[in-house]
Amino acid sequence: MPPAKKRTRAYDPVRTRAAVLAQFGNVREAVVGLTPEQLGLPTRLAGWTVRDLAAHVTMAVETVSRNLDREEPPKAELALLDWPFATAARAAGISDDTLDLAAAHPDLNALYARTGERIAEALAAAPGDRILAARTGAITLADYLVTRTVELAVHTDDLNAAVPGLDIPHDRQALAAATRVLADALAVKAPGGATEVRIPPYAVVQCIEGPRHTRGTPPNVVETDPLTWIRLATGRVTWQTAVESAKVGASGERADLAALLPLMS
Repeated sequence: MPPAKKRTRAYDPVRTRAAVLAQFGNVREAVVGLTPEQLGLPTRLAGWTVRDLAAHVTMAVETVSRNLDREEPPKAELALLDWPFATAARAAGISDDTLDLAAAHPDLNALYARTGERIAEALAAAPGDRILAARTGAITLADYLVTRTVELAVHTDDLNAAVPGLDIPHDRQALAAATRVLADALAVKAPGGATEVRIPPYAVVQCIEGPRHTRGTPPNVVETDPLTWIRLATGRVTWQTAVESAKVGASGERADLAALLPLMS
């Protein structure tokens, strides 16, 4: 696991909480209106239908409430920028849990209603510095909620990709937080100042070893939009495909990020 940067970007905990609730609400509103045929469609997550993916979104949010129910660990062990690199080891278990959850809860409306009530109640009382016993490692509630914006942003995009005509909106603050934490994770994985990665309007980071840029136009520049960046960082699209489809602009000999992506898988 790459070491986290000593100085982590600050996130407004009030805005992050609101963003998580808003994006969960966006997904809930769309999911409860899907037909049985739409819920049975395949997704780009191997072996998951739209119903399975919809159930997984509730699981990703319910972990906040469930972790708050657990005994508080003595101290945080997982920094925010450690989290993207700590998820792969749990992928198989998450898939099994998701399929079990979807099978056990055929009424998605009821599942979403219960999950929404639980997290709203939990967040109303818990301080941001409350430490959660998350399975990836003990982490503060404030940091864990930032990780939930990644889950919600990427799975909102997964749902939109799976169901023709579905257009679940992305809450701006949730999309911003997800973009920034994954951009910062890239800088952790490949520290340096030779390449500038721009993801307007939310993030700019320096990465990759080599001559550090100080003024004027950087010699190595990568630029893309937030959703393409999230897809690259989570393995939904390859670097080559994104470049060939003009979703990514890359200039300079150190502007090829193919070997560094995805950050999460």
